[in-house]
This record gives sequence, C-alpha cells and structure tokens, in this order.
Amino acid sequence: MRSVWNGSISFGLVSIPIKMYSASEDRALDLDMLDRHDGERIRYKRVNEKTGKEVEWKDIVKGYKKDDGYVILEKEDFEQANVKKNKTIDIEEFVKETDVADVLFKKPYFLEPQKEGGKAYNLLRDALKKTKKLGVATFVMRQKENLCLIGVYKNVIVLHVIRFDDELRNPEDVKIQKTKNSEKEISMAESLIENYTEKFDFTKYKDVYNSQLLKIIESKATGKEIKSEKVDIEPTAAKDLMAKLKASLEQKKKKAS
Repeated sequence: MRSVWNGSISFGLVSIPIKMYSASEDRALDLDMLDRHDGERIRYKRVNEKTGKEVEWKDIVKGYKKDDGYVILEKEDFEQANVKKNKTIDIEEFVKETDVADVLFKKPYFLEPQKEGGKAYNLLRDALKKTKKLGVATFVMRQKENLCLIGVYKNVIVLHVIRFDDELRNPEDVKIQKTKNSEKEISMAESLIENYTEKFDFTKYKDVYNSQLLKIIESKATGKEIKSEKVDIEPTAAKDLMAKLKASLEQKKKKAS
C-alpha cells in the first residue's frame, strides 16, 4: 500500500509519528467513455479558456476568484493556512462509540506507526479498545480540513473521516406520511426483526453486481443475445401488512428448521 498522508497523531502530550493508508478501495469496473458512432475513446483536455490551447499539468495552479481577477495559490500557501493541522492529527476529546451516528461516517484510513512510534501507538490502541471510546480530531489533507474519529479495527488504529454538522442536510426535509400502527403490528415486526437477528459478519456479503456485469460484457463480446430480466416489486398495502408479516415469520422458521 502507498501512504496518502504522513505526519503524527497526538493525545495529550504524547505524539506518535504515523503513516496513513486508505482502508477501502473502489470495486467498480474500469470503464472508458467511447463515441457511440465509431467506438473510439473520448479524451478530456485541460484547455485555456482564452487561447483554446491545451495546458500541461505542471503549469496548472489553483486560484480564488476575487473581484475581476484571481488570487493564485501555491502549494506553500495551503500548508501555511494551518501548519499544525497539515502535519498533526491532534485528538481534542474522546466520546463513547455509541454516541456517534452512523450517518456521519465517510471514509476509513489505517494508521501505521513509523520508527520510534510503536510503543505509544500500541498504548493508544489498547486504551481505546479497553475504554470503548473514540478520539475526535481534525486535520488537513489535500487542501481540505477533515473532522475525524480515531478508533480500532482488528488491532489497527483506524481514522474515520466523518461529516461536519453543516454537511448534513436537515432530515425534517424528508416527507413521511403520517400513519398509525397497531400494537399487534409492532409486536409482529419486532418478532420478525428478532428472528432475522444474527451476529454481523460482513465477509459473507459480496459485491455480485460487478461479476454479473462482467458476464454481460463477455456475452456481448462473443455476440450472444442478452435476455433482459424484469423485476416487479409491488408496495405492501396497509390492509395486507399483517398477512405479509406472518408469512415472513413462517418463511424464516422454515429456513431455520
């Protein structure tokens, strides 16, 4: 793996030099965009808006629009905006794991101790595991400040980038019809949930979409006709709710027996 960020993580006066690695990877197929007419690949060019000429990467800089012009920013300017946060993940407080809503999580990163950092790294990891707490910190990566939680996954310290409060939309904007469920319906739904409850093992869940898409690609490559499947899903009517719940419970019991 190639590190995406190098620096240190600190709690109190303890500082641990670390390397950060992406803990997830994109499993989507690598598809190119083509011209439908001749099947040739489409290329995007970085073109100067005024001259129409292509610009090389080495000559591209970032700028902030101000009045009628731009203020050009160099790499050093981004680093100077907050020198400490560009190099240090400073844990400011600790919170209970159960206090964090799942909707906040965006992307995980593994943290690896650098030379001389092993003992302090293991200390932080073991303390987090024992207390079941998460460290809250902010740091800068790729010219963007990130809010994050520091936790443990399979004996490795993991940094979870999470969303800032103002990045979440108001859930009150979601329109939900007002209905009333009977105690019997709620009790039946609870029984269904209990019957389907198992210890979470995410290794049993596989991304099958890519493999299915590859089968279609192979079929098209050999000129075979692809039969399209239709899936009709009807919403459960309110009057059928209890019957569907009962049938679901019976189906689960049959599978278990």
